[in-house]
Amino acid sequence: MFDLIIRGGTIIDGSGEQRYVADIGIKDGKVVRIGEITETATEEIIAAGKLVAPGWVDIHTHYDGQATWDPILAPSSWHGVTTVVMGNCGVGFAPVRPQDRDFLIQLMEGVEDIPGAALAEGINWQWESFPEYLDALAAFPRAIDVAAQVPHGAIRAYVMGERCNTDYAPSAEEVAQMADLVREGVEAGALGFSSSKTLLHKDIKGDFMPGTFSGNDEMLALGLGMKGLNNSVFELVSDHLGEDEEWAWVTEFQKQTGLTVTLIATTAPAYENGKMYKLAEQARQEGREIRPQAAGRPTGVLHGLQSSFHAFIGHPTFRDQLAQLSHDELVKAMSDPAMKAQVLAEESLIKGGLMQNLAQLMNQVFPLGDNPNYEPDAEDSVAGIARAQGQDPMEVMYDLLVANDGKELFYQPLGGYQGFSLDAQKKLLEHPNVLFGLSDGGAHCGVIADAGMPTFIMTHWGRDRTKGDKMSLEFIVQALTSNTAEAFGMFDRGRIQEGWMADINIIDFEAMRLFRPEAIFDLPAGGRRLVQRAGGYEATIKAGEVIFRNGEHTGALPGKLVRRSNEVHAAR
Repeated sequence: MFDLIIRGGTIIDGSGEQRYVADIGIKDGKVVRIGEITETATEEIIAAGKLVAPGWVDIHTHYDGQATWDPILAPSSWHGVTTVVMGNCGVGFAPVRPQDRDFLIQLMEGVEDIPGAALAEGINWQWESFPEYLDALAAFPRAIDVAAQVPHGAIRAYVMGERCNTDYAPSAEEVAQMADLVREGVEAGALGFSSSKTLLHKDIKGDFMPGTFSGNDEMLALGLGMKGLNNSVFELVSDHLGEDEEWAWVTEFQKQTGLTVTLIATTAPAYENGKMYKLAEQARQEGREIRPQAAGRPTGVLHGLQSSFHAFIGHPTFRDQLAQLSHDELVKAMSDPAMKAQVLAEESLIKGGLMQNLAQLMNQVFPLGDNPNYEPDAEDSVAGIARAQGQDPMEVMYDLLVANDGKELFYQPLGGYQGFSLDAQKKLLEHPNVLFGLSDGGAHCGVIADAGMPTFIMTHWGRDRTKGDKMSLEFIVQALTSNTAEAFGMFDRGRIQEGWMADINIIDFEAMRLFRPEAIFDLPAGGRRLVQRAGGYEATIKAGEVIFRNGEHTGALPGKLVRRSNEVHAAR
């Protein structure tokens, strides 16, 4: 007798092979039979006409704090994700000395826009070392599996103290200590090591994060701390991708260890000039396990009165009279025609970055509405709407912000959206060395809501795209499951295959959709986060247990900590 049988579903198994119809028998958390099943089970799910796919494996999240207090790990779990990897971008909470806890919170708040008050209230510090942190994660019940990486920022702070986020070069002894900490964490079960060398990553005081100015010798030495530890990964966020000196030490690490490097670019030019695609192709031609990560769409800032960003935040009246109001008070005040005229008569005090030309910026800001469109046309932009109405774009932006009780959100892609088309993104995503990633689940709570990326990829690239070619669902499912799992050394999940973990999504594909993003205030200390809900997931199954039915948590908490396996696996 089986614990669970899924009957008659259309299986896309994560291998890349064509879909087929079959029953799935599950026992003790694993798939034990695929085919026609005549036996019975404790529970049966009729899946005729539905897609049955492995649970998504999301390799780029920031639940490092949330995983210590939240058993659900939403919003990722709402979107069919059954395994998340955290500790990305060089930020995390271990190892840590007691006196440095606030520093790591401030670092996470600055780099990943997670409210510091929520982290301070939510985290119950039960560790100092990274192995102790893993033990704390393992002891906490949750719905889905979590895995962690050793973060450069934390180990630099642990070894170098207050000098960690300066351009001070560590001594040979300090480098050796840091390399030992990397090895200690990975030996204990971390899936790898992560670092960031981008000027975009700063703490809340505006100081660059530890590791930003690390020399190539330090980077190589810390990576070599993982030498001989099978299945470990080096994740690198960098502004220097494509530069010869950076490529030299990255390829030297890969040559000496045979381990995977995954690269992340954070600046728009890396996508606008095809740099990431060129790096992926160079790695492929050289036979290197160097794998850029790419999101299903360009990362986008969400403008709105419930976001941390919109076109008027730099206007003097907004700063002096409006910014501190409650949401309802703010909408009421901005609805006053005299207030509107006063704000529109002013210029923003912010003259750099995105705000240097607000009228021009409105050509790249798009209302999302109830059915978000992430590949919009020029006429869908705020400026396009203004042109059609014969109005000033800033006035249109003002009116749209206040409409719908001030809860509308607007998408502004930060890069990779040339010509109002995602063709370049599609080319990058389809490269064999590229990994689907960068959902940033759990992070950027005030300006980004990308944790629903798997749902977007399935619906937009697999069904709804009208501006160009789509992708096959077989390719998409493989990219969201077995490709990401295997790249991070998790060889027991990512496919619907006999003997493998029973992590499964049952999807009504025609009903699958993303709802409009919304602001909720459910983090510890009442912290805000922007989230996006999904439709169409009839069931999500983790290790053989149904954890979600039609978007509602069942109460089941089968999730565990995934520790790195040292077993050698042949390439598939």
